[in-house]
Amino acid sequence: MNRKTPPIPDYEGLPIATLQHRIRSLDEEQMRELIAYEEHHGNRTGVLEILHQRLHGLEEGAEPSEGDQSFQPETPGPPQGGSPVGEDTTAPRQGLPPEGYPEARR
Repeated sequence: MNRKTPPIPDYEGLPIATLQHRIRSLDEEQMRELIAYEEHHGNRTGVLEILHQRLHGLEEGAEPSEGDQSFQPETPGPPQGGSPVGEDTTAPRQGLPPEGYPEARR
């Protein structure tokens, strides 16, 4: 079945770590639908590998679970610290070498 929408909301924008949690709630049929959707729309190797691994687990007897539908991987905050730049921390200006100016070769 080639679905126009995947069985997971906001599927296309999910980071792989989040996707791994969200697919835990899908059954075999839903996983096959999601794989078909991915193959038709994105065909991303890493994503397909994760989806196929989960499908294989389900085929081997794993059961769908709640999955953490609200899981969001940690993201780093904005950089902090750094070195202040000012008159007293700036390197001294260096002049260009004479060969940089044709008129300076005279």
